[in-house]
Amino acid sequence: MTETLRVVAAGDHFVLPSLITSAISEELREHPFTVSELTLGWPLEPFGSVAEVEEASDAEGEVIDALRGTGATVLVTQMGPVTERVLEACPDLRLVVVCRGGPVNVNLDAAKTHDVRVCFAPGRNAAATAEFTVGMMLAALRRIPQAHELLAGQGSWEAGAAYYTYEHSGLELEDLPVGLVGYGAVGSRVARVLCAFGARVMVYDPYVHGEIHGLRVTALDELLRRSQVITLHARLTPETRGLIGARELALLRPGAVVVNVARGPLLDEDALCEALESGQVSAAALDTYAREPLPSASRLFGLTDRLVLTPHLGGASRAVAEKAARIAASEVGHWARGEPLSHQLG
Repeated sequence: MTETLRVVAAGDHFVLPSLITSAISEELREHPFTVSELTLGWPLEPFGSVAEVEEASDAEGEVIDALRGTGATVLVTQMGPVTERVLEACPDLRLVVVCRGGPVNVNLDAAKTHDVRVCFAPGRNAAATAEFTVGMMLAALRRIPQAHELLAGQGSWEAGAAYYTYEHSGLELEDLPVGLVGYGAVGSRVARVLCAFGARVMVYDPYVHGEIHGLRVTALDELLRRSQVITLHARLTPETRGLIGARELALLRPGAVVVNVARGPLLDEDALCEALESGQVSAAALDTYAREPLPSASRLFGLTDRLVLTPHLGGASRAVAEKAARIAASEVGHWARGEPLSHQLG
């Protein structure tokens, strides 16, 4: 008789435990299993943080209790901490599946030492982030949040009329030169949408070859000089940290617009503020920041008439949560059937 697979679904208020359970139930229809649900508090760490696993350690006790109490060999989680302490306290644990694009909440060295496999859910939010990027770009180009605040927040139709002038009206995407820095799962989707709008799309990504949507530009400086709008889609690595700073912003066309829905540290925020103050950059739309949550003393808050700011929501949609649960459940299914894991690290 096949042994019952015991799973802990440690979800949160985004990837609900019930979503994980439902996806596992569909995946393991022919395999005996039990799922124990655990809802962890939110947020366990700064939104989208790429910091070390210790930042989520306030929930260690809850995870340990859930794993010990059920004798589970599999943990599926979104943000739950899988630290050295958790792994040491739960020797039955054999598989951890993280419902994120990377297992930043797992101590990978400790997992290897304890012979625990670690999987993740790549690509779950590419469509959502791409759509959000285009929305942020349109909002910045056409001053949509500022106009909304004047009418809905201040009740002033007359003040909003200032945007119906040549000087203060925004830019349209058709025929606009837009430069994409990075052409991965998100950047490629953004490029397709912008091409549909009629934008003159240019792409810089030294790691991507083959056909692209738009014009390939081989040097970042050239892309910046030719762009009225730039949108960032590069991975955060030691080489790309601070990729866009004062020198790079100065290369843009005067009055350019900057969009970052990728990773905050790709962009030098102080340099951006200076460019906004000087007018070299006329507007920016940011969903990610060098420090998250965004500190109350940030210079960005003094420039909100030229900014669209959101709290790292680009990858958040109902479809993302559902997709993440399905990808995680698929890995659990592979494990239960003795099949190779699709998205395993190491």
